[in-house]
Amino acid sequence: MSSSKSSSSAAAGATTNSNAPEFYHDLHVNYIRTLASKIDSKSSYEGAVTEHLRMSGIYWSLTALSLLIPPNEVDNLMKLDSAIVEWVFTCYDSNSGGFSGNQNQDGHILYTLSALQILALADKLSDQRLMDFKPKIVKFITSLQQPDGSFAGDEWGEVDTRFTYCALSSLALLGQLHNTNSAANDDSVDIDKAAFYIASCQNFDGGFGCCPGAESHAGQIFTCIGVLSIAKRLDLIKDAELLSWWLAERQCDSGGLNGRPEKQADVCYSWWILSTLSILGKVEYIKGEKLASFILKCQDDEDGGIADRPFDMVDVFHTFFGISGLSLLGTLHEKEGADGSCTGVLKVVNYEGGREYRMIDPVYALPTDVVKRLGLQGQVMKRKNDTKTADGRLEHYDILE
Repeated sequence: MSSSKSSSSAAAGATTNSNAPEFYHDLHVNYIRTLASKIDSKSSYEGAVTEHLRMSGIYWSLTALSLLIPPNEVDNLMKLDSAIVEWVFTCYDSNSGGFSGNQNQDGHILYTLSALQILALADKLSDQRLMDFKPKIVKFITSLQQPDGSFAGDEWGEVDTRFTYCALSSLALLGQLHNTNSAANDDSVDIDKAAFYIASCQNFDGGFGCCPGAESHAGQIFTCIGVLSIAKRLDLIKDAELLSWWLAERQCDSGGLNGRPEKQADVCYSWWILSTLSILGKVEYIKGEKLASFILKCQDDEDGGIADRPFDMVDVFHTFFGISGLSLLGTLHEKEGADGSCTGVLKVVNYEGGREYRMIDPVYALPTDVVKRLGLQGQVMKRKNDTKTADGRLEHYDILE
């Protein structure tokens, strides 16, 4: 179970300070590797609880692993280039035009994005099958936009700001975001209308909810700021400073972050909040060392994996977001190379042997090198009194002055 005590295991480690527990690299790799067989088993607990969202579970697993080991090792361990890619295509729903959470289920925008993210990790976005499906996928996504600019998740009409993020991110991965934004195109998405809808979801406290007037929530804030970044409309944020302070106030005495006032800290908000602050150029508003220590204390030092909080049961969702949080903090990386450059693959701080970890991109939730390879676009804010972006991993994005 999760523990803050030191371990005598042979797991690789990188620490933020002498009092913080080690980062159990080898245990986490093994946890994710062995999780695959459990998820595939319908009789296992893991298989039962993830059956309806298997696509997202595989995305979390692969992306977490991709931040820990090189791409060729990911493929060797997980059969990404063969078995997983083949499975993804079996989840394409020809009736709706989207991908589903598992085989023989209805297509949904959530799982369409996860499927495309998996294919991006595998460098299979040019697969002929996807090329054949692309027109119908684009039509599926654009058909979900509502008259007010919002997006539904599927044909049944539930609207949520998460779905707007999934729609724009999916179209960007397909290379179709701006290609659809034309009045002459029947299958078009109105990017500006989507951005203005998101702006209407901002509350008096600076945060954003799942729809206009809904309670501010850190998870929803990421999706909203992600939309505005991809749409290059961060100028629509009414008060970025107020929003940044609302996010900073989510840090609890434990060092962890919560999603709303008066809630317990949870590792997953390390991603939702740090990614948003990275886009806003305000990561320094969080006490990074305290947050890193909290994440590390949520590790299982016997079997690997990361839980929502210390001593709870681990799961792949929190493992992915915990590792991503450490990446965004820079705990697993040197901030830049000796020449001041940032390549997206940097050496671990204090790691004997010089293991290299890929960085996570805070806009698209993929390794930075994948985002750059695909030429994905976005917008970020410049840190105050800084001559460049707040984070080298964002240097390829447009900067809102």
